[in-house]
Amino acid sequence: QVQLEESGGGLVQAGDSLELSCSASGLNFVWRGMAWFRQAPDKEREYVAGISGSGRNTNYADFVKGRVTIARDNAKETVYLLMNILKPEDAAVYYCAAGSDITSYTSLSQYPYWGQGTQVTVSS
Repeated sequence: QVQLEESGGGLVQAGDSLELSCSASGLNFVWRGMAWFRQAPDKEREYVAGISGSGRNTNYADFVKGRVTIARDNAKETVYLLMNILKPEDAAVYYCAAGSDITSYTSLSQYPYWGQGTQVTVSS
């Protein structure tokens, strides 16, 4: 019943910008904290950014601070990840996740709902 679907991934070159979207359905979106995770082929899945239900609180992993912005449009039940100055190290499958309205949550186990992922490839 709950569905999260990412879109916007693709092939970009280093230094470019990219915006990912995650459309949600089947949950009370405004009451859910949302987050983005990513997983490269040679790494474990890692936290990228999170946002509270109201959008007033955000949280970012250190490796993306200054380059990434997480935002949400509750009327559209959509969360976004805006990535700037992309690096080859950013290449990964990016996953959207929904959980409790707590932005300090950064672990996979703290998010019950997940999308299927969208792939981002960065060339140099």
